[in-house]
Amino acid sequence: MPATEEQNPLPSRFLSELAGSVGNFGTVLPFLFAISVACGMDISLMLFWAAVWYGICGLYYRIPIPVEPLKAIGAIAIADNLAPHIIAASGILVGVICFFIGVFGCMNRIRKVIPESVIRGVQLGLAFILVKSAIPGFIIPDLTFTSVSIGIILLFYLIRKFYKVPDLSALCIIGAGFLVSFIFAGLPTFTTFPVPGLVIPSPEDFFTATVVLLPPQLPLTLTNAILATSLLVTDLFARTENPDRLSKTIGVMSISSSLFGGFPMCHGAGGLAAHYRFGARGGLSLLFGGLFLLLIAGICADPAIVNALPIGMFGILLIVVAFELAKHGIKTKRWLVTGIIAVLSIPFGLAVSFCIGLLVAWTLRYREKIMGDEIP
Repeated sequence: MPATEEQNPLPSRFLSELAGSVGNFGTVLPFLFAISVACGMDISLMLFWAAVWYGICGLYYRIPIPVEPLKAIGAIAIADNLAPHIIAASGILVGVICFFIGVFGCMNRIRKVIPESVIRGVQLGLAFILVKSAIPGFIIPDLTFTSVSIGIILLFYLIRKFYKVPDLSALCIIGAGFLVSFIFAGLPTFTTFPVPGLVIPSPEDFFTATVVLLPPQLPLTLTNAILATSLLVTDLFARTENPDRLSKTIGVMSISSSLFGGFPMCHGAGGLAAHYRFGARGGLSLLFGGLFLLLIAGICADPAIVNALPIGMFGILLIVVAFELAKHGIKTKRWLVTGIIAVLSIPFGLAVSFCIGLLVAWTLRYREKIMGDEIP
């Protein structure tokens, strides 16, 4: 039975929300830091807008609906060192499309078109991609801090086998990472913080974003950020979350963040699984997360602190998130479709595997309708 806020006493619930507030930082922080390095975007501004939307979503949804970067856009931007204005253009485009899909109530129709097995495949494929990114990009380059992080997770696992306490491992890992940074780079100065300015992409930026970034991102947004998140809300909280509502907030988040120096943001099943995995059950966790992100934004205004952060802390958190997401991805009755998407996502990416899996699912659905036989 999904846990609810009423089942825990107030002090325990408070600690659980605090622990779960940073559960998705293993996804949010690596993406934003990598984008900052590869594309020249200001890390403090990106963290600031993430913090703002953490707080707004916590108050609006009252459960830990995640706020995280648009992953396909982020991955391509990192690989190709895209300019900030192109990234802003892509965020505006995705935001406008999602907003109007939500306003006109199209997500429930899209949900009928996209079978659950496809959504589960996206969840499982995303778990594989997170593991593939974490091991060479964060874990292997920093085995020392990765070992420390694993030790923290195992310690809390053993403690929770004997005592009823919230899982504070993510919070401790993040705290330890910044402690290491302070030891090597000194304490942050908090003397400067960038002021958000209006970003107006050119027509050429919008064209590039439409051709390069929009096609791989939209399938991810419609499935993982909206439909899979809505489905996972039902799995974890035994309540229904209208996907059109999720689509509208993604639209507003992406447009506003992109226009003022932030990175376009969305929701995501992986982020929801991460918050839940570390103890989040209500909107309070997102308010805590927003405050933490504001603090990190202020700290990261000092470049020396950013350069001294151990990247191993991000890698192990990505692995934990992937494991939690995979547990929900395997809740499928159609292993053929789910498996095709998950396996093909590793060499070809989620956009291609999603399209192939969707075609297979539609073919099977048509065959069942005509022939009357059910294929697993």
